[in-house]
Amino acid sequence: MFLIYSTFANMFEGKKVAFYTLGCKLNFSESSTIARQLNEIGFIRNDFNLGADLFVINTCSVTENANKECRRIIRKAKKTSPNSFVVITGCFAQLKPKVISEMEGVDMVLGANEKFNLPNLLENLENKKVGEIHGCEISELSYCSSFSLEERSRSFLKIQDGCDYPCTYCTIPLARGKSRCGTIIDITSNARKIAESEIKEIVITGVNIGEFIDPITGGNFFELIKKLEDVEGIERYRISSIEPNLITDEIIEFVKNSKKFMPHFHIPLQSGSDEILGKMKRRYRTDLYKNKVEEIVSEIPEVCIGADIIVGFPGETDELFNSTLNFIKELPISYLHVFSYSERENTLAINMDGVVEKQKRSGRSKMLRILSDKLQNAHYQKYIEATQTALFEKENKNGFLFGFTDNYIKVKIPFSESFVQQKLKIKLLSFDEKGNVLSEVKK
Repeated sequence: MFLIYSTFANMFEGKKVAFYTLGCKLNFSESSTIARQLNEIGFIRNDFNLGADLFVINTCSVTENANKECRRIIRKAKKTSPNSFVVITGCFAQLKPKVISEMEGVDMVLGANEKFNLPNLLENLENKKVGEIHGCEISELSYCSSFSLEERSRSFLKIQDGCDYPCTYCTIPLARGKSRCGTIIDITSNARKIAESEIKEIVITGVNIGEFIDPITGGNFFELIKKLEDVEGIERYRISSIEPNLITDEIIEFVKNSKKFMPHFHIPLQSGSDEILGKMKRRYRTDLYKNKVEEIVSEIPEVCIGADIIVGFPGETDELFNSTLNFIKELPISYLHVFSYSERENTLAINMDGVVEKQKRSGRSKMLRILSDKLQNAHYQKYIEATQTALFEKENKNGFLFGFTDNYIKVKIPFSESFVQQKLKIKLLSFDEKGNVLSEVKK
């Protein structure tokens, strides 16, 4: 982690900073860390819509809309605060620094290594005619720890960054570099800091967390989660997206018997066709995926399992899409995250034959989202009238508090200040119009 020099202390006392974060949980953990760094030199965090002296826009590069979305957010910032200083960072900034630097309103562009050095780069907040670029070669990227605080009742804890998988559709290795990890000692130390803030739940995040290897001890992901279990003050952990080929029997057994690790896995599938998985260069096939999901459900019957799906990948015929559709229907999956394939520069997939029309991609995406709603409804329905444990957020939304059960059912209860950020025993009653489950607190 970059040091914040004492010469900068209080230099920006009382200045306001606002963040706009796109993309994954990893970006949110990093934005929160940057916010704490800026707070140390005097900045006060403000809501994006209320304006600021400094805007930090943390971008994503997963879809083709990154450019358009970045411009839109810059315009929004400048409309709110015309004289503000605008900094762009994140994956899109690493991939397209020159393009972003020439966008109207941009003052500074930070590559992946420099995002945590922002306090040392802010000489002042004077607007630039052309955005300054502070970047680095992808081969030079280092690991910087990060975690989120204050935004929610749960924290996103980064354990790993980058990826060594050569998936043909993905720009993440180009934006975040090779896989690299924190140490178990450093990560558990961060978990204790999170606990000190009275946050009760941690989501373990990274690009490919199953590849975690402690660079000093060689300890793997299983060794890490065993250590995290012992951190006092944290009551719940969730494992964010983890590749099916990296979920070992010992991880499943550990979650089954753990008092803190929730019965919830998010396991990317991407396609239910072995032909398409081969073209994607995924490191598993449908048999492995099916066996892994069925093993988890057999060991942890109450588990919630989510999956990522990409539709419209080059070569995906109607027949192959139907294979995916039917494959998912056969699995005990609880919800889907659905993405239409998006052409990305410098990937192998962009030059593949069998391009699927965007209209057809959109139609397939819609079909899978309908299926996802049905799967989620079925998962929720199983627990109506049952007693569950849920951790609630702090925001009063139209007289209700929202939260999630251990097995990831979104529930709501009538608002009470005493229930804020508390883990409560509840009885699940009925669905509301948005599919959330109205519940009552058990006395």
